[in-house]
Amino acid sequence: MSSEKPFEVSDKEYAATASPVHEPGSGRYNDLLSDPELEGLTLYEKKALLVNRELDSYGMGKYQWWIFFLCGFGYFLDLMWAQAFGLIATPMENELGFPGMSQTLDITLPDDRVVSQYGNIFVAFSAGLTAGAFVWGVLVDIIGRQYAFNLTCLISSIFGLCLGAPSNYDGILVLTAFVGFGVGGNIPIDTTICLEFIPQNRRFLLVLLSIFQPLGVVVTSGICYGFIPKYSCALDNKGNSLPSCNLVSAGTACCTKASNMGWRYTLFTLGAITLAAFFLRFVVFRFQESPKFLLYRGRDEKAVKVLQNIAKFNGTQSNVTIEMFDALTDEYNSIQSREDGPIILGAGMKQVKSSFSTKIKLEFVRYRMLFADFTIARLTILVWITYVFDYWGFSVAGSFLPRILLTKGHEINVSVGETYRNYIIIFTPGVVGVVLGAGMYGIPAIGRQWGMVISSALMATSLFLFAAVNSEASNIGFNMMEYFFQSMFNAILYGWTPEVFPAPVRGTASGLASFWGRIFGIVSPIIAANLLAQDPAGNGVLYMAGGVVFICTVAIMLMPTSRMGAQSY
Repeated sequence: MSSEKPFEVSDKEYAATASPVHEPGSGRYNDLLSDPELEGLTLYEKKALLVNRELDSYGMGKYQWWIFFLCGFGYFLDLMWAQAFGLIATPMENELGFPGMSQTLDITLPDDRVVSQYGNIFVAFSAGLTAGAFVWGVLVDIIGRQYAFNLTCLISSIFGLCLGAPSNYDGILVLTAFVGFGVGGNIPIDTTICLEFIPQNRRFLLVLLSIFQPLGVVVTSGICYGFIPKYSCALDNKGNSLPSCNLVSAGTACCTKASNMGWRYTLFTLGAITLAAFFLRFVVFRFQESPKFLLYRGRDEKAVKVLQNIAKFNGTQSNVTIEMFDALTDEYNSIQSREDGPIILGAGMKQVKSSFSTKIKLEFVRYRMLFADFTIARLTILVWITYVFDYWGFSVAGSFLPRILLTKGHEINVSVGETYRNYIIIFTPGVVGVVLGAGMYGIPAIGRQWGMVISSALMATSLFLFAAVNSEASNIGFNMMEYFFQSMFNAILYGWTPEVFPAPVRGTASGLASFWGRIFGIVSPIIAANLLAQDPAGNGVLYMAGGVVFICTVAIMLMPTSRMGAQSY
């Protein structure tokens, strides 16, 4: 890559944008400070509003579309990996022979071992996702969007490429957790980044980011369909997979590594796709730090340069200058009546040059924004509750519906190949669900809140219906219905969450919401595995998943509406 960075402004170009707006008495100075839309806002919010207006004037330029698709790739990777473990768990289990297939192999093992071993791969991935959501969510508001945007992809690609290599379950579990750690930051980070670069009237695109999730599921299902039926262990005369070579004596026909490479080929392919995403983010495209992050860190001059770089990339000019931010800072200082007044977020160089202890105090000021008043505290808690039970529901669905569908399919003589084909049929309409969610986003009579209420209620209903029937048509139909409304619900939820929190805590708020959800994403597979051991048909698992999703419906109905669709600072 050229070191000249042709779409970034030079120091000479930056100096040429200087403006006398900061001089008291000038027309532009008075126009800026008398702007009625700035009244009642904090210093940071005033500067953020100028950034919003500037980005609105660009529209959806080339830079914005690059950001949209690269952030969408993060969504793609999130569900691509989440779906993979549900699809490869059974052939992996057949080969490695870890406890969990005792009923199929007629091997007597304690029930607790049966449950823990099969569920461990989902627990390991969920543990990584949980740590990733928390760490990256907090870090993105501290170190910036730029580093987090690239590091999440790099980590998941490195460990993803290694994931198909080990021949023991423990090694796979460790690598799975690290893949989850990288992937776990994708949604809170990518949604935050996309929001902070697109125009305010294009925020429905935040919902459309989720269109990449069902695409990720379809791609994973397609890769599994191509590899696993063709490169899996043969079946015995009872229609069951051959036992693992780790569980039988030498000379007995068994499931060898060489005859069961399908799940490994799948993981190598997914790792390569993740590496390609990192290459696009880090090498092909030059990502600019978020202007809003720079503003609340006091780096006003850098924020102006970023806006000028984006404008140049889009083939236009930026109208925001450092003098505008200085004028707002000077006004704040004059109102405070003394230069050594309390330092606040967005205070420019005064904030940058403040002492270490002052900067630590400002960090606590940031975190208190999550509970600044009753409305925002109520919103924060209800968002957490929604994420907890949403992740509980869809973690169970993603981890166990493939196995339940395989079990039900076996009962009605549906082949393994047909089952993997059915996965593609089931997950493809999720794309339509996301588009419908984006449509609801912009309809005042429905909007964000009722769009989430309707889709979550129908997602829960479909899980109940799937438990009640068993035919190939109904299995496909109700699974398709569940995933359709799951895609719609999560699309609106993920797109809306960063909107309602200000930039200084946007990544933290989104990351903590995902963190609480991921915690229950660890617990739910363990509970579901116990239920599945008691009821191999999986009806108990389905009823549990449907019940917890209904809790999301109630939580969303109780959320305050005042922050739905408001200006995003």
